[in-house]
Amino acid sequence: MAIRVRYYTDPACPWSWSAEPSVRRLMVEFGDDLEWSYVMGGLARDYAGGQGDTDLRWGATADMHPRLMAHWLDVADHGRMPIDPRLWSEAPISSTYPACIAVKAAAEQSDDGGGAYLRAVREGLMCFRRKLDTPQMLTEEARALGLDVGRFRSSLSSSATIEAFGADLESVRAVPEVAREQGGVKEVAGRERLAMPSVEFVAEDGTVHGVYGRKPYEAYAGAATAAGAQPSGAARPGPCEAIERFGRMGLPEIEAVCGLPSPVASAELWKLVVEWQARPLRVLTDHLWERM
Repeated sequence: MAIRVRYYTDPACPWSWSAEPSVRRLMVEFGDDLEWSYVMGGLARDYAGGQGDTDLRWGATADMHPRLMAHWLDVADHGRMPIDPRLWSEAPISSTYPACIAVKAAAEQSDDGGGAYLRAVREGLMCFRRKLDTPQMLTEEARALGLDVGRFRSSLSSSATIEAFGADLESVRAVPEVAREQGGVKEVAGRERLAMPSVEFVAEDGTVHGVYGRKPYEAYAGAATAAGAQPSGAARPGPCEAIERFGRMGLPEIEAVCGLPSPVASAELWKLVVEWQARPLRVLTDHLWERM
Protein backbone atom coordinates (compact mmCIF):
# COMPACT_ATOMS: atom_id res chain seq x y z
CA MET A 1 0.00 0.00 0.00
CA ALA A 2 1.39 3.40 -1.01
CA ILE A 3 2.26 5.97 1.62
CA ARG A 4 0.03 9.01 1.29
CA VAL A 5 1.80 12.32 0.81
CA ARG A 6 0.14 15.67 1.56
CA TYR A 7 2.10 18.47 -0.09
CA TYR A 8 1.18 21.94 1.23
CA THR A 9 1.97 24.46 -1.44
CA ASP A 10 0.70 27.25 -3.69
CA PRO A 11 1.17 27.71 -7.46
CA ALA A 12 2.84 31.09 -6.92
CA CYS A 13 5.06 30.11 -3.98
CA PRO A 14 8.67 30.66 -5.14
CA TRP A 15 10.06 28.49 -2.33
CA SER A 16 7.87 25.62 -3.54
CA TRP A 17 9.26 26.15 -7.04
CA SER A 18 12.73 25.99 -5.50
CA ALA A 19 11.77 22.66 -3.87
CA GLU A 20 10.81 20.99 -7.16
CA PRO A 21 14.19 19.18 -7.44
CA SER A 22 13.52 17.47 -4.10
CA VAL A 23 9.92 16.63 -5.04
CA ARG A 24 10.91 15.05 -8.33
CA ARG A 25 13.79 13.17 -6.72
CA LEU A 26 11.32 11.71 -4.22
CA MET A 27 9.10 10.63 -7.10
CA VAL A 28 12.01 8.86 -8.77
CA GLU A 29 13.61 7.28 -5.70
CA PHE A 30 10.40 6.10 -4.01
CA GLY A 31 8.26 5.62 -7.10
CA ASP A 32 4.86 4.04 -6.54
CA ASP A 33 5.48 3.81 -2.79
CA LEU A 34 4.31 7.44 -2.57
CA GLU A 35 0.82 8.62 -3.49
CA TRP A 36 0.76 12.42 -3.83
CA SER A 37 -2.01 14.90 -3.10
CA TYR A 38 -1.72 18.66 -3.20
CA VAL A 39 -3.06 20.93 -0.47
CA MET A 40 -3.46 24.47 -1.76
CA GLY A 41 -2.25 27.12 0.66
CA GLY A 42 -3.95 30.24 -0.74
CA LEU A 43 -0.85 32.40 -0.53
CA ALA A 44 -2.63 35.65 -1.38
CA ARG A 45 -6.16 36.71 -2.22
CA ASP A 46 -7.28 39.86 -4.00
CA TYR A 47 -6.73 42.90 -1.83
CA ALA A 48 -8.70 45.27 -4.03
CA GLY A 49 -11.53 45.06 -1.54
CA GLY A 50 -9.29 45.19 1.49
CA GLN A 51 -9.89 41.53 2.31
CA GLY A 52 -7.56 38.63 2.85
CA ASP A 53 -5.47 37.05 5.55
CA THR A 54 -2.14 36.39 3.85
CA ASP A 55 1.24 37.90 4.51
CA LEU A 56 2.09 39.06 0.99
CA ARG A 57 -0.87 41.43 0.62
CA TRP A 58 -0.37 41.80 -3.11
CA GLY A 59 -1.48 45.24 -4.19
CA ALA A 60 -1.91 46.47 -0.61
CA THR A 61 1.03 48.89 -0.93
CA ALA A 62 2.64 50.66 -3.85
CA ASP A 63 6.01 49.02 -3.30
CA MET A 64 4.73 45.44 -3.05
CA HIS A 65 5.45 44.41 -6.64
CA PRO A 66 9.10 45.59 -6.55
CA ARG A 67 9.48 43.75 -3.24
CA LEU A 68 8.08 40.58 -4.78
CA MET A 69 10.48 40.90 -7.71
CA ALA A 70 13.41 41.17 -5.31
CA HIS A 71 12.11 38.24 -3.25
CA TRP A 72 11.81 36.00 -6.30
CA LEU A 73 15.36 36.86 -7.35
CA ASP A 74 16.61 36.01 -3.86
CA VAL A 75 14.85 32.64 -4.10
CA ALA A 76 16.36 32.03 -7.54
CA ASP A 77 19.81 32.77 -6.13
CA HIS A 78 19.21 30.36 -3.24
CA GLY A 79 17.62 27.44 -5.10
CA ARG A 80 18.95 28.06 -8.65
CA MET A 81 15.66 27.17 -10.32
CA PRO A 82 14.99 29.50 -13.28
CA ILE A 83 12.74 32.45 -12.45
CA ASP A 84 11.59 35.53 -14.34
CA PRO A 85 10.13 38.01 -11.82
CA ARG A 86 9.18 40.53 -14.50
CA LEU A 87 5.69 39.09 -14.07
CA TRP A 88 5.35 41.68 -11.29
CA SER A 89 6.10 44.61 -13.59
CA GLU A 90 4.35 43.39 -16.75
CA ALA A 91 1.32 41.31 -15.74
CA PRO A 92 1.04 41.05 -11.96
CA ILE A 93 -1.52 38.63 -10.61
CA SER A 94 -3.80 39.95 -7.89
CA SER A 95 -4.47 36.64 -6.16
CA THR A 96 -3.44 32.98 -6.08
CA TYR A 97 -6.92 31.80 -5.10
CA PRO A 98 -8.09 31.26 -8.74
CA ALA A 99 -5.00 29.16 -9.51
CA CYS A 100 -5.44 27.15 -6.31
CA ILE A 101 -9.06 26.43 -7.18
CA ALA A 102 -8.00 25.49 -10.72
CA VAL A 103 -5.58 22.88 -9.34
CA LYS A 104 -8.45 21.33 -7.36
CA ALA A 105 -10.59 21.34 -10.52
CA ALA A 106 -7.82 19.65 -12.53
CA ALA A 107 -7.39 17.02 -9.82
CA GLU A 108 -10.95 15.81 -10.44
CA GLN A 109 -9.97 14.43 -13.86
CA SER A 110 -6.28 13.65 -13.28
CA ASP A 111 -4.57 10.45 -12.18
CA ASP A 112 -1.79 12.45 -10.52
CA GLY A 113 -3.93 14.53 -8.16
CA GLY A 114 -3.51 17.61 -10.35
CA GLY A 115 0.29 17.52 -10.17
CA ALA A 116 0.90 18.07 -13.90
CA TYR A 117 -1.52 20.99 -13.95
CA LEU A 118 0.09 22.51 -10.85
CA ARG A 119 3.48 22.26 -12.53
CA ALA A 120 2.17 23.91 -15.70
CA VAL A 121 0.79 26.84 -13.72
CA ARG A 122 4.03 27.12 -11.75
CA GLU A 123 6.02 27.34 -14.98
CA GLY A 124 3.59 29.89 -16.41
CA LEU A 125 3.95 32.14 -13.38
CA MET A 126 7.60 31.61 -12.46
CA CYS A 127 9.14 31.39 -15.91
CA PHE A 128 6.85 32.67 -18.64
CA ARG A 129 5.19 35.71 -17.02
CA ARG A 130 1.62 34.52 -17.65
CA LYS A 131 -1.15 36.28 -15.78
CA LEU A 132 -2.78 33.13 -14.50
CA ASP A 133 -5.47 34.55 -12.25
CA THR A 134 -8.56 34.41 -14.46
CA PRO A 135 -10.81 31.50 -15.48
CA GLN A 136 -10.01 32.06 -19.16
CA MET A 137 -6.23 31.89 -18.71
CA LEU A 138 -6.42 28.94 -16.32
CA THR A 139 -8.71 27.08 -18.74
CA GLU A 140 -6.14 27.57 -21.51
CA GLU A 141 -3.57 25.81 -19.32
CA ALA A 142 -6.01 22.91 -18.94
CA ARG A 143 -6.54 22.81 -22.70
CA ALA A 144 -2.78 22.69 -23.32
CA LEU A 145 -2.51 19.66 -21.02
CA GLY A 146 -5.27 17.84 -22.86
CA LEU A 147 -7.82 17.98 -20.05
CA ASP A 148 -11.54 17.92 -20.80
CA VAL A 149 -12.11 21.67 -21.04
CA GLY A 150 -15.87 21.54 -20.58
CA ARG A 151 -15.52 19.44 -17.46
CA PHE A 152 -12.74 21.67 -16.19
CA ARG A 153 -14.87 24.80 -16.62
CA SER A 154 -17.74 23.19 -14.74
CA SER A 155 -15.44 22.06 -11.94
CA LEU A 156 -13.83 25.47 -11.71
CA SER A 157 -17.09 27.06 -10.59
CA SER A 158 -18.66 24.13 -8.76
CA SER A 159 -19.45 24.33 -5.06
CA ALA A 160 -17.63 21.00 -4.53
CA THR A 161 -14.37 22.46 -5.85
CA ILE A 162 -14.73 25.62 -3.77
CA GLU A 163 -15.42 23.51 -0.69
CA ALA A 164 -12.37 21.35 -1.42
CA PHE A 165 -10.21 24.47 -1.56
CA GLY A 166 -11.80 25.73 1.65
CA ALA A 167 -10.88 22.44 3.31
CA ASP A 168 -7.31 22.90 2.11
CA LEU A 169 -7.16 26.36 3.69
CA GLU A 170 -8.35 24.93 6.98
CA SER A 171 -5.71 22.20 6.81
CA VAL A 172 -3.01 24.81 6.24
CA ARG A 173 -4.19 26.63 9.38
CA ALA A 174 -4.38 23.47 11.53
CA VAL A 175 -0.82 23.71 12.81
CA PRO A 176 0.60 20.66 14.66
CA GLU A 177 3.08 21.19 17.48
CA VAL A 178 5.86 19.48 15.53
CA ALA A 179 5.59 22.18 12.87
CA ARG A 180 6.31 24.81 15.52
CA GLU A 181 9.28 22.77 16.71
CA GLN A 182 10.66 22.69 13.18
CA GLY A 183 10.15 26.41 12.63
CA GLY A 184 7.65 25.67 9.89
CA VAL A 185 4.91 28.07 10.99
CA LYS A 186 4.08 31.62 9.94
CA GLU A 187 1.78 34.02 11.73
CA VAL A 188 -0.40 36.09 9.43
CA ALA A 189 -2.96 38.63 10.58
CA GLY A 190 -2.90 37.07 14.02
CA ARG A 191 -3.41 33.51 12.76
CA GLU A 192 -0.91 30.70 12.34
CA ARG A 193 -0.47 28.73 9.15
CA LEU A 194 2.02 26.20 7.88
CA ALA A 195 5.00 27.56 6.01
CA MET A 196 5.17 26.52 2.39
CA PRO A 197 6.38 24.16 1.18
CA SER A 198 5.48 21.59 3.84
CA VAL A 199 5.10 17.85 3.31
CA GLU A 200 3.38 15.20 5.41
CA PHE A 201 3.94 11.46 4.88
CA VAL A 202 1.06 9.44 6.32
CA ALA A 203 1.87 5.88 7.40
CA GLU A 204 -0.60 3.00 7.05
CA ASP A 205 -1.53 3.34 10.73
CA GLY A 206 -2.31 7.02 10.25
CA THR A 207 0.87 8.30 11.89
CA VAL A 208 2.03 11.55 10.30
CA HIS A 209 5.69 12.22 9.61
CA GLY A 210 5.90 15.87 8.63
CA VAL A 211 8.57 18.14 7.20
CA TYR A 212 7.47 21.74 7.65
CA GLY A 213 9.03 24.68 5.85
CA ARG A 214 12.11 24.65 3.62
CA LYS A 215 14.30 21.65 4.34
CA PRO A 216 17.01 19.66 2.50
CA TYR A 217 16.16 16.54 0.55
CA GLU A 218 17.44 14.27 3.32
CA ALA A 219 14.67 15.51 5.63
CA TYR A 220 11.97 14.50 3.13
CA ALA A 221 13.56 11.13 2.40
CA GLY A 222 13.93 10.42 6.12
CA ALA A 223 10.27 11.24 6.80
CA ALA A 224 9.15 9.09 3.86
CA THR A 225 11.18 6.15 5.16
CA ALA A 226 9.89 6.67 8.70
CA ALA A 227 6.34 6.46 7.34
CA GLY A 228 7.12 3.11 5.74
CA ALA A 229 8.03 4.02 2.17
CA GLN A 230 10.91 2.11 0.62
CA PRO A 231 13.26 3.37 -2.10
CA SER A 232 12.61 1.50 -5.32
CA GLY A 233 16.28 0.72 -5.89
CA ALA A 234 15.91 1.54 -9.59
CA ALA A 235 18.84 3.08 -11.41
CA ARG A 236 18.83 6.84 -11.74
CA PRO A 237 17.58 8.03 -15.13
CA GLY A 238 19.79 9.93 -17.54
CA PRO A 239 18.92 13.54 -18.44
CA CYS A 240 17.09 12.53 -21.63
CA GLU A 241 15.03 9.90 -19.82
CA ALA A 242 14.26 12.33 -16.98
CA ILE A 243 12.96 14.98 -19.38
CA GLU A 244 10.97 12.32 -21.20
CA ARG A 245 9.27 11.42 -17.93
CA PHE A 246 8.71 14.81 -16.34
CA GLY A 247 8.60 17.27 -19.23
CA ARG A 248 10.40 20.54 -18.75
CA MET A 249 13.12 20.54 -16.12
CA GLY A 250 15.58 23.01 -14.64
CA LEU A 251 19.25 22.20 -14.23
CA PRO A 252 18.90 21.67 -10.43
CA GLU A 253 16.15 19.12 -11.13
CA ILE A 254 18.38 17.22 -13.55
CA GLU A 255 21.14 17.22 -10.94
CA ALA A 256 18.80 15.92 -8.22
CA VAL A 257 16.91 13.33 -10.28
CA CYS A 258 19.89 11.99 -12.22
CA GLY A 259 22.44 12.20 -9.40
CA LEU A 260 24.85 14.32 -11.43
CA PRO A 261 27.13 17.17 -10.31
CA SER A 262 26.21 20.50 -11.86
CA PRO A 263 29.03 20.70 -14.48
CA VAL A 264 28.31 17.16 -15.70
CA ALA A 265 24.54 17.72 -15.82
CA SER A 266 25.03 20.95 -17.78
CA ALA A 267 27.41 19.27 -20.23
CA GLU A 268 24.98 16.38 -20.74
CA LEU A 269 22.12 18.75 -21.46
CA TRP A 270 24.07 20.76 -24.02
CA LYS A 271 25.16 17.48 -25.63
CA LEU A 272 21.47 16.59 -26.02
CA VAL A 273 20.95 19.98 -27.68
CA VAL A 274 23.76 19.30 -30.18
CA GLU A 275 22.22 15.89 -30.89
CA TRP A 276 18.78 17.48 -31.47
CA GLN A 277 17.24 15.56 -28.57
CA ALA A 278 16.53 18.50 -26.27
CA ARG A 279 16.28 22.26 -26.41
CA PRO A 280 16.80 25.02 -23.87
CA LEU A 281 14.08 27.55 -23.12
CA ARG A 282 15.66 30.74 -21.90
CA VAL A 283 14.27 32.06 -18.63
CA LEU A 284 15.70 35.26 -17.18
CA THR A 285 17.99 33.62 -14.61
CA ASP A 286 18.70 30.31 -16.42
CA HIS A 287 17.00 27.72 -18.68
CA LEU A 288 14.26 25.15 -18.67
CA TRP A 289 15.06 22.08 -20.76
CA GLU A 290 12.54 20.15 -22.84
CA ARG A 291 12.52 17.35 -25.41
CA MET A 292 12.69 18.22 -29.07
